[in-house]
Amino acid sequence: MEIFKKFRIEAAHRLPNVQEGHKCARLHGHSFEIEIHLRGAIEPTLGWVCDFSEVKAAFAPLFEQLDHHYLNDVPGLDNPTSENLAVWIWNALQPTLPLIARVVVHETCTSGCRYEGPQA
Repeated sequence: MEIFKKFRIEAAHRLPNVQEGHKCARLHGHSFEIEIHLRGAIEPTLGWVCDFSEVKAAFAPLFEQLDHHYLNDVPGLDNPTSENLAVWIWNALQPTLPLIARVVVHETCTSGCRYEGPQA
């Protein structure tokens, strides 16, 4: 069974490694939607894979670091592409959410990425 919880952050960034003149080299912002997916068996007594409040609590410190911040200033996100953000979130959550199966980052309504861990 797979469950997920969505979060929204507002954040600014720029991509320092793109070619000169690329629009993403300029400071700009996004309304990111982030999905945290967990995969596991349904616990028979409680009837769930994981309490959604546990996912929310695990993500709370990341939310505080990311929401309404300049992502390039967040340690480990000096090149904050959606892909790098997804890996950063995975690495931060995996120790407390061992059932994590996927991190999805929607940068815009039509663009984003899905990360399923280093083994994928």
